[in-house]
Amino acid sequence: MITPLDIENKEFKRGIRGYKEDEVDDFLDEIKEDFEKIYKENIELRDKINMLSDQISKYKGIEETLKNTLVVAQSTAEEVSMNASKKSQLIIEDSELKARKIIEQANNQVINIMKEYEEVRKEFKLFKSRFKSMLGEQIKTIDEIFEEMPDSSAE
Repeated sequence: MITPLDIENKEFKRGIRGYKEDEVDDFLDEIKEDFEKIYKENIELRDKINMLSDQISKYKGIEETLKNTLVVAQSTAEEVSMNASKKSQLIIEDSELKARKIIEQANNQVINIMKEYEEVRKEFKLFKSRFKSMLGEQIKTIDEIFEEMPDSSAE
């Protein structure tokens, strides 16, 4: 590639009917200045492209890291959700089991109370029957005592 220095140092051979040397030199100076500006601008643009490429690489790295982070976060969220669901299910099952046990204990208590009630009722009936029987015998004994007593109205 031609550099501005190449343009500045370029010398042409002189010919018989050549161009005017001053005009060629002036034109070459203009070309050199324009080419030098373009050359510097090209270098600056290449540097800028390299810098932007580096930034793009960094951003791609950041993007990849963010994607991985999002995947891990999503995976973790799903795992937490599943664990919470399992834990809630276990709590519900445990609560249902405890409730069944409490109901079963309450039913057993009701049955035991009913048995006790029946026992007390039977004992009461037995007591009532015996008491009636005893009272009957006592009345009979009292009647017999009064029958054996001499009647005061007969005197």
